[in-house]
Amino acid sequence: MKKILAFAGSTSSTSINKKLATFAAENLVNTSFDVVDLRDFTLPIYSEDEEKNGFPEDAKKFSALLDHYDGFILSLAEHNGSYTVAFKNIFDWSSRIEAQVFRDKPLLLMATSPGARGGLTVLETGMARFSRQGAKELISFSFPSFYDNFKEGTIVNIELLTALKEKVDTFENAVNQ
Repeated sequence: MKKILAFAGSTSSTSINKKLATFAAENLVNTSFDVVDLRDFTLPIYSEDEEKNGFPEDAKKFSALLDHYDGFILSLAEHNGSYTVAFKNIFDWSSRIEAQVFRDKPLLLMATSPGARGGLTVLETGMARFSRQGAKELISFSFPSFYDNFKEGTIVNIELLTALKEKVDTFENAVNQ
């Protein structure tokens, strides 16, 4: 059975993006999954000077982890219209270890926020960038107004639930081709 890795581009202990990524993974039918938390990887801020000291163990650990999966579900948190610092940092370290961060494998890229745009700005940024860094098939989903539409561990807005399930199905089909 194929296996995917789900994670959020956030280190918040109450991350709504982690909740969305986990929920999406739970809707896979014929694919197993693991969920990882970026808080488990402690890294110095990437710089050329730091890289001269060698790759940090947690950067190598995260990059190696990506090798063991057939696809990825990533939900990006949006800070001031861009990636969180924590995600950008682990992404930068990972891209120095392996330029094709997503290993030429499918990626379901999502974003959510408390607001009506649902992290659309960071989602657009990710769509533009990740296709050049190994996202073989890039499927996107923006989930608006998280606290209005996600309650007690599920999506309560039927239209959004249907839309997410369609994206998950498309992603799962790409993974299992």
